[in-house]
Amino acid sequence: MRTLNLGILAHVDAGKTSLTERILFDTGTIAKLGGVDDGNTHTDSLELERQRGITIASAVVSFTIGDLVVNLIDTPGHPDFIAEVERILQLLDAAVVVVSAVEGVQAQTYVLVRALQRLSIPFIFFINKMDRMGTRYHELLDEMATRLSVRPVAMMDVVDSGYRHATVHKSEIAREPFFSTVCEALAANDDALLEDYVLAPDRIGIERLKLALIDQVASGLLHPSYCGVAMTGLGVGELIEAVETLLPGRTPDANGPLEGSVFKIERGWGGEKIAYVNLTSGTVATRGYVDLPRGSARVTSIQLFSQGNVESVRDLHAGQIAKIGGLAEARIGDQLGEQNKSTGDFHFPPPTLETRILSRRPSESAKLWLALQQLSEQDPLINLRTNDDANEVYVSLYGEVQKEIIQATLLNDFSLDALFEESTIICAERLQGTASGLEVIFKAPNPFLATVGLQVEPRPEGSGNVFSLEVDVGQMPASFYRAVEDTVFETLKSGIYGWQIIDCRVAMIAAGQSSPSSTAADFRNLSPLVLASALSSAKTVVCEPVDRFLLDVPATSLNAIHTQLAKSGAMISSSKIAHGAARLEGSITSGKIPAIQRQLPGLTGGTGVLEHSFERYAPISGAQPARLRLGTNPFDRAEYLRQIR
Repeated sequence: MRTLNLGILAHVDAGKTSLTERILFDTGTIAKLGGVDDGNTHTDSLELERQRGITIASAVVSFTIGDLVVNLIDTPGHPDFIAEVERILQLLDAAVVVVSAVEGVQAQTYVLVRALQRLSIPFIFFINKMDRMGTRYHELLDEMATRLSVRPVAMMDVVDSGYRHATVHKSEIAREPFFSTVCEALAANDDALLEDYVLAPDRIGIERLKLALIDQVASGLLHPSYCGVAMTGLGVGELIEAVETLLPGRTPDANGPLEGSVFKIERGWGGEKIAYVNLTSGTVATRGYVDLPRGSARVTSIQLFSQGNVESVRDLHAGQIAKIGGLAEARIGDQLGEQNKSTGDFHFPPPTLETRILSRRPSESAKLWLALQQLSEQDPLINLRTNDDANEVYVSLYGEVQKEIIQATLLNDFSLDALFEESTIICAERLQGTASGLEVIFKAPNPFLATVGLQVEPRPEGSGNVFSLEVDVGQMPASFYRAVEDTVFETLKSGIYGWQIIDCRVAMIAAGQSSPSSTAADFRNLSPLVLASALSSAKTVVCEPVDRFLLDVPATSLNAIHTQLAKSGAMISSSKIAHGAARLEGSITSGKIPAIQRQLPGLTGGTGVLEHSFERYAPISGAQPARLRLGTNPFDRAEYLRQIR
């Protein structure tokens, strides 16, 4: 059978979870319809999700439409949980992007659509809440085309939009004017179809148009747009039909080589690690072994997502998603199979906030650290930092809501009453030049039985950190090279001023050992000193995060807004005024956003709307702010050697 990994994506409160619930109900997957306000939806199963009415963690449910097996994945809509969405995007064959017909394109809509386009994941739209006052449909599609750089095609007509008795009707491709609309949309990317449409329209049959539509949707050239009301089911049947007929499924090979990925980690009742695995090829059996980046692991249990339930099975086949027990060393991003690896590629920006966490009871500091380690398994972008005694613990955040959720989770799941200090901005360091460092074995001041030479150079903005070998890899055991690589990436987390170094290439240009005396520990201990020497010679500059903002305000409050933005150092790139409303676009340092958000209601009479998302890191001129360094400090050689001894 064909399978389809389908993501439901949206800005918070657009109706994503309600749509997911309605799809499950209309396909017969669940017998009773739940509601977000009632706290009993099928996919929001965590107690905190039910209390707050938002999706915090991704949820999987599998069901069948005709001959298509759909693995539907509900994802968080709040931007504070973008890391959870990050992991899900790696699995998707296609997506449904939910947009509110009232609020329209919002900040998270931008982020999600850009990510889908970057990953070449085909998607369609569902315009929700057509029964609400102030709804738009065709106007909204025009806005989406302009602001999101997409090509939406209205697949439905709406009658009495904005009223409770609103109705929707699927447009028939054989009838005008929809026939011409589809022809023109498809012809923009199909020269042969364009020629026939202009010169010989009788050659264009309905089946040809349907096949062309399927091809262009799969290629990301067109984005069919449906509309309705998720809570009542209006228009959802047509959307389900589109999922079955328009979106590209696949036919996985259960007899092929083992391939899959770990995309989520949770803990069972006994504290055991449970890995969520998406299997794309091959078969996994209970009591069998699977290859992971940190060695082989024996599968102790398989819980398969099937027909709206989770059931224990003996085998997991390609195209299925399951929870697997026994993979104690598994981490999010691990690939299964002989070609296994652990991927650290992320398509969203890193967290830009950090907070210090303290236990209200000093005796529970160690317990707090262990609890946070478990949470970091579930969300690797938390980026825990601590000192050797684990009494200084810092955690990275996307926003204040995420902080509240972590605090509540610690209390509910671990009985830990933790104190979170005020959040601060996370900066980064970027190289200013190219330099190298070298420590030679048996040559002072090198106290280790290893030779390590490293060269550092800046990379293009946003390209990330990479490590490469420019030495003969046959002269030493592979474990020595891995020790250097792992240590390099760990050392880059705290640069000259204590911030993470970004967009940096590190090449190993010299290597040597004294067999059989040298060990991997020699290379792990020496590499930070060599890298610190190279970085100090290359020099770095501290960069602060900058957000791109979109601000909608009444035209009457424009002067006050301009004054406030100027005081905050914002750069305005465009300003438009129409029908008594003003829209400002520009960039501003992330640290100024909270103050703007606090003052906006008073400046605009409560009607101003601010949308923002991370754009880039910008160098800070003048005095360079430093970050408290935790753990060893290779930039202070004497202190570093004293600490590791």
